[in-house]
Amino acid sequence: QVQLVESGGGLVQPGGSLRLSCAASVSISSLYVMGWYRQAPGNERTLVAQVLRGSTITYADSVKGRFTLSRDNAKNTASLQLNNLRPEDTAVYFCIARTNSFGPTYWGQGTQVTVSS
Repeated sequence: QVQLVESGGGLVQPGGSLRLSCAASVSISSLYVMGWYRQAPGNERTLVAQVLRGSTITYADSVKGRFTLSRDNAKNTASLQLNNLRPEDTAVYFCIARTNSFGPTYWGQGTQVTVSS
């Protein structure tokens, strides 16, 4: 069982920045994958960014060059830096983790990001 707690969401103007953090209840160095999904109203949850086996990072095309995923193994925390935010980035952002390739996906409770002038 992995518990994930997100923080850092909020309201920001277009072009602004936010930093989301996800604290895990286990050593993140042992996780198979850790990352972020988002869900806008009326839409499905989609991948934003994830790190596989601690090294391979994948980003959705829509956020490449604007968002950066990082990890702090000492703090068991993964962060997502969101720069140059756009109104279409408005969504609930969820932290996810899996301990292996075939196990369940653990989800955080989500944090709201709203981009609006």
